Amino acid sequence: MTRTFTVTAPPWVVVDYLKDFGHAEQWDPGTRSCQRIDTGPVIEGAFWHNVTKMLGVTAELTYKLEELTDRRVVFVGENQSARTVDAITVDRGGDGSVVTFQADIEMHGSAKLLGPLVKIAFEKRVGGSEKQLATVLNRLARTPG
Repeated sequence: MTRTFTVTAPPWVVVDYLKDFGHAEQWDPGTRSCQRIDTGPVIEGAFWHNVTKMLGVTAELTYKLEELTDRRVVFVGENQSARTVDAITVDRGGDGSVVTFQADIEMHGSAKLLGPLVKIAFEKRVGGSEKQLATVLNRLARTPG
């Protein structure tokens, strides 16, 4: 699933905010908690423990910051039942940014049987995330640095 939207925050502000997956609590409607599980600067290889709820089921995933550049952030989340890849690309758009959010989920084992249902729920969740993320990023643009 891919969503593209514009925000008023400049690219560097957007990337700096998004690289900390702990912020998912603010913009992902399904995230119940997301805590950093290692220490040091937020760089490629950083990890978070994410507790999420979808279709009434609570799941725990470990997310890794797989890629971080000045215009792209990629997180990979995994547990025994699923693997997710969230790739976010940020380009300059006028005075703000054009954000492209691509989310992919792959189910494993017996969870594959729920694939069609999970896909529908995931699409709805990504739509909610897009709206909430745009709101949060636009608010950052108005916050004095």
